[in-house]
Amino acid sequence: MSEDRPLLRRRTVLYGGAATICAGAGGAVVWSRNERGVRASTHVARATSYDAGAKLETVIRDGLATLGVARSLAGKRVLLKPNLVEPGRDAPHVNTHPGFLRAVVEALRRLDCREVAVGEGPGHMRDTQLVLEESGLDAVLSADRIPFIDLNHDETHPVQNLLGLTGLGRLHLPRSLRRFDVIVSVPKMKTHHWAGVTLSMKNLFGVMPGIVYGWPKNVLHVQGIAESILDITAAVRPQLAIVDGVVAMEGDGPILGVPRKANLVVMGASCVAVDATCARLMGFDPLEIDYLKAASGRLGPIRSGHIEQRGEEVRPPERPFRLLAHPLLERFRKARL
Repeated sequence: MSEDRPLLRRRTVLYGGAATICAGAGGAVVWSRNERGVRASTHVARATSYDAGAKLETVIRDGLATLGVARSLAGKRVLLKPNLVEPGRDAPHVNTHPGFLRAVVEALRRLDCREVAVGEGPGHMRDTQLVLEESGLDAVLSADRIPFIDLNHDETHPVQNLLGLTGLGRLHLPRSLRRFDVIVSVPKMKTHHWAGVTLSMKNLFGVMPGIVYGWPKNVLHVQGIAESILDITAAVRPQLAIVDGVVAMEGDGPILGVPRKANLVVMGASCVAVDATCARLMGFDPLEIDYLKAASGRLGPIRSGHIEQRGEEVRPPERPFRLLAHPLLERFRKARL
């Protein structure tokens, strides 16, 4: 499938709106369909286990060094945003694995970060502590003395909705985000029954406080999932993404799917480039995923020629990740490479 073929979409609003926004670490990006001048790098590594002996921490630290961002993290306050949607200690494909998050924390601490904390606002359960305990993450937070912030119940502050694709004039973000220098999206690699895939950009739904947007962030879902993904990414501006693809999910994601052993860790400073790379590794064409196509040139690059791939070679799998079989999702079948 040619990456230059124009594609039609149901939600044409995704291609309108603001032409210039602040993205990434504060740089201006002018929206261009051909991504003129918009470039990024991603790093792909192999990891077969969450066990301590698998040396995940070294894999992550080496990847950050290869990307050239390791030194810039020294002395910074860093907030990690994992994907924590449902209790499930025995379901390693649902949430960002506690062992994976521990490895990210250890890697950042070894890079002399001033502070490393974890923040999440689970979308499906109001009892955040129950989700922490049942997922196994609470034990890691306690053992490693990692501070945790419940973003669902944090004080909020309004920010301008730079893209305005949802029609919401302002977005209310947790006030705690303001004291961190670097926000890192640490998602699980999964399919999604409405968005096609859920990765570092979709993971940012959990930043939005439930006390404002409800459970499971109903206000945002009503305004449109793809539109919300883009508006939130432009507002939060995460500086780094580290994707847990060791045990991924396929089928009826993001909750009811089945495990898929992918043995992958994908990272980069551009969430858009990281998600496009992950989509290819899952067997999908990013240009056929609504929110990635709409992010192209506006929030970052998705075209393979505009993403410098470091580490492992990016190849689609022999068998693409399975999607939920449903007539409403048939359009995502086109996305397969």
